[in-house]
Amino acid sequence: MYKKISLMLLSILLMLPMITYAEKAPDKQTEEKAPKSKLVTIPSSVMNITKENTYPNPAQDVPRLQPSELTQELINSSKVKIENPELIRMLNESTVNSSPFALGYKAIVYLGQWPLNYESSETAPNWEYQKINTNFYDNRGGNAAYQIHYVQEAQKTIRGGLTAKVSNADDVKKMMLVKAMQNSGLPLAFETVIGTGTKKDQVYNIPPKRLGYLFGYAPAVNEKGKITYGEVYVMLKGNKRSIVVKNVTSQGIGAWIPVQDHVSFGFVASEQPK
Repeated sequence: MYKKISLMLLSILLMLPMITYAEKAPDKQTEEKAPKSKLVTIPSSVMNITKENTYPNPAQDVPRLQPSELTQELINSSKVKIENPELIRMLNESTVNSSPFALGYKAIVYLGQWPLNYESSETAPNWEYQKINTNFYDNRGGNAAYQIHYVQEAQKTIRGGLTAKVSNADDVKKMMLVKAMQNSGLPLAFETVIGTGTKKDQVYNIPPKRLGYLFGYAPAVNEKGKITYGEVYVMLKGNKRSIVVKNVTSQGIGAWIPVQDHVSFGFVASEQPK
């Protein structure tokens, strides 16, 4: 409700008359080079089950919200980097009507405290984040090897989450998800499901006189970094529009983010029950 009120006030103020001035070529902005992707190498024990999964997980392609011309102008004016897609969306919904009469006009709109950007420091996979299945066969009475393969016996929901409580947790999770996907190259989601009856044709041989266990694990990524918060103000003074961020704070944050539609397998042949 507070954000809606702020948006209404911002839109009204931005639509007030402002000085019209001749168009000029936009200032050259220093393009920020995207960091090189730190793609994670997937071990051979981890298999993609997108086609075999009996539960269709929704795609987690996170679109990068494009700022409008006005929003980009405001973002460029801020001394603190602004990446929060929800804040960008709010600014995108504002409009400007220009007029040649705005001398002495000044206004300040407080948009609230926002998580502004997330800086990643580490993206590390845990291929055995959560055990989700066990396929078993007793071949102690057999005279030849017995072949087993993976069959998901019960539906499993694998959930991740932040490792600490923070303000605007949903906004923080979105920014961390984007960075973790960029750094790992893996399909990530804070919740993914493995459906009952999901199978994989990969065969594992249980020698005679042995018990065979095929364990299935859901992998996940441990994302760590720093989130920056600040109180956001939009300042309108004559024909100048800018964002001012006050009371900037930063804190460390971590998250576990499951890898979607992947299973890590561990096979054990033993003489004794596990």
